[in-house]
This record gives sequence, structure tokens and C-alpha cells, in this order.
Amino acid sequence: MIPAPETRPHCPAHDEASDGATRRPRRRLPAAALIAGTAFALAHCAAHAQASAPAAGATAASHAAAKAKAKAAAKKKKKAKTIAARDDDAPDSFVYGRRDDVLAFAAQVADDRGLDRAWVEDQLARARYQPGVAKAIMPGPPGTAKNWAAYRARFIEPKRLAAGVQWWQAHAAALADAQQRYGVPPEMVAGIIGVETFYGRMTGNYRVLDALATLAFDFPKGRSDRSAFYRSELRAYLVWCALEGRDADTTRGSFAGAIGWPQFMPSSLLKYAVDFDRDGHVDLSSGGDDVVGSVASYLATFGWQRDMPIYFPVLPPTDLEARARLVAADIVPTFTAAQLTAAGAQLPDAARDFVGPLAFVELQNGDDPPSYIAGTPNFYVVTRYNWSSYYAMAVIDLATALKREMAFAPAARLPEAGQAGSQAPSTARQAQP
Repeated sequence: MIPAPETRPHCPAHDEASDGATRRPRRRLPAAALIAGTAFALAHCAAHAQASAPAAGATAASHAAAKAKAKAAAKKKKKAKTIAARDDDAPDSFVYGRRDDVLAFAAQVADDRGLDRAWVEDQLARARYQPGVAKAIMPGPPGTAKNWAAYRARFIEPKRLAAGVQWWQAHAAALADAQQRYGVPPEMVAGIIGVETFYGRMTGNYRVLDALATLAFDFPKGRSDRSAFYRSELRAYLVWCALEGRDADTTRGSFAGAIGWPQFMPSSLLKYAVDFDRDGHVDLSSGGDDVVGSVASYLATFGWQRDMPIYFPVLPPTDLEARARLVAADIVPTFTAAQLTAAGAQLPDAARDFVGPLAFVELQNGDDPPSYIAGTPNFYVVTRYNWSSYYAMAVIDLATALKREMAFAPAARLPEAGQAGSQAPSTARQAQP
């Protein structure tokens, strides 16, 4: 890089001396006069430089301030544009309380459920459209290969196991009571809570009212319309808030409107949640006994059978057409053990002796060969919590790992008889959605 030429302060005395030399002939001065004149000129230039420097600095500072002010104004203008920007599919009004369709919905809910219409309208007026909800509900990119091994590794890991053991120990009495009452073993309840919310660490940070209103009234385009389902859930949510005496904008949950540690949708909360500690309220947000009883109640309602195995390992038929016929039934228990064997599947002795239908379930492992299991009706019950064989297997494997960890964990002190979990629970089903 070539250095910039040195710049010195401008001195008008230099210009005057130069101009004078061109207008008239020079005359010789005595040496003393020359020395005195030179000294005066130098002193004058120095004084002018000192006087002009603050002015130059002030001018530069003024320019810098103006530049900074212009930059700040441009940044503020750009930020305002960013905030105002929204998706093409966003509704015209972000405030739902003034929309005719929302007001009609409020009137219908109030009439059907016997709620105060003004209260329902006031609750819905607090709802706001959430672009993040509309994006989150969309399906993932196509072409992504399923991978059971990778999915499993997300849940069967040390931190989740440690949190599960701690939670199990803290609620051992309630878990034992739920097993006695509903037939659901403690590890299955703990497995579901671990997969759903990492024992309360990931319950969602959307206002449930906003999430449900967004999906009920402005369901995004690009996938099958489920706005009717979410209007039903919004109705159930308003009923639940009225029963609990809470404002609808105070509860947070997932982008789909699921609530609490077990991630119950509002309709499930009304139907299956129980006041397991009998304190007059169903609390699914603190991870307490109500969570234990509600999850066990849910599984029992969908047909969980006490002491029945959940699945058996199986080797698939070598004939690809026979394998495809078995896989086509997916998670629904359809075949007897004899039918699976006749199709070429290899079952262990316990599976061959099982009396009842079995599902032939395939779990893909990316580029590696798939895994296969024979699921019992209890396996199908787990998929009623989330309609996915991968989800069900993650819950089951986490439950198995937790049970093993509990066998080696230090014993926790159990509450005295008569404390939480020792009384019969009451159901939250006071009104249907």
C-alpha cells in the first residue's frame, strides 16, 4: 500500500509572501531584519495552526455525528420493515377478537357449553396469530429416510436416564398406586414423560390460546386442512379454562396446543386427566401425582392389559412379497402367531405361545437393514398416545432402560401412608369438549 502524502495545516501567510514576490521586485534587507521577519512568520503560522485545529476537529466531529445519526435512522427503518413483514399466508388481522368468524365461534361455544358469551369473547380477543406455529405444523422435507437407531439414540442417553430415575424416585408411591389401580407399570409412565418432555424440561413456550387460534382459524396451506380438529381443541380448551377458573392466555404449551408434562391436548385433558392427589384441581404442569395418574388413566382407557407383554423380537420372511403383506397392516394387531410363522417370520417361543393378535412392525434404519418386531395389543395402546411405531418403541426402550437403572439406584425415601397418591382420584371429565 502506498502511504498517503503528509498533510500540513494551511497557512495564509505563505500565500501572501508568494503573491508579493510576483508583484514587485525584491529588495535586499539587513540580516537582522530577515531573521526577525522569518521568526515572525513562523510564529504566525504556528499560532494559526493551533487556532484552526479545534475548528477542524469540531467540523469532523459534526460530520461523524451526522453520519451516525443517518446510520441509526436507516437501521431503525430497516428494523421496522422487518417487524412488519409476514408470510403471504398470514391472515389480514392479527387480532382475532374483531373477526366475524371468531365471534360466531364464540357464540356457538357459549351456547353449546353453557359458558358466559362475554367471557368467551374476551378470552378469544386475547389470542394472536403466531407465524411460528403455522410453520411448525407443516410436514418435514420429503425424501428424508427414517432411521430408528438414530431416533432411539435421542432418548436412550445418560442425561434423560438420570432425570427419569430422579423423577421416578420422587413419585414412587404414586406410580405404585397407579399400577395397582390401572395395571400400568411405573416404567411405562416414566417412559412416556421422558420422551414427551424430558421430565418437564421441554413442555413448549407458546401460549396455548395463540397456538390453537392460529390453527383453528388460519390453518396454513400446503397440507391437509385440520382446522376443524383444532377448532374442537380450542373449544375444549376454553371449557377447561372455565372449569379451572383460569384465563385462557396464561397457559403455555407446544406449537400444537399440547399441555404440561404429559403433553395432553385439551380434549384429552378433559377426558382422561385425573386429580390423582385430590386437591380439587388437575395439575399437569408441575410433574406431580396428577401427571402419574393421568398418563396411567389414558393408557388404561385405551385398553392396556395388566401383565401382557408389549412386543416380541422377530425375524422377517425372506420372501419379499410375503414380508410386504405383513408390513402393510402396520401397527394394527392383525395376525396370529401361527399366521406369522406360516408367512415365513421367525418368532421366539414366547411369541409362538402368545394368545391374541400381533402386529408385524418394520422400523427402518436408514441405509442399514430394518428392524422388525411383533407388537401385542399393549404395543398398539402405546401408539394411541402418538400414532407412530418409532415413538412407541422409543417409549418402550426408555422404560426398559429406566427399570434397569432403578434396580441399581439408591433407594428413595417413600412418603408415609395417607400422603399423596394413597386416595382414590377424581376424574377431570366434568364436561365434554
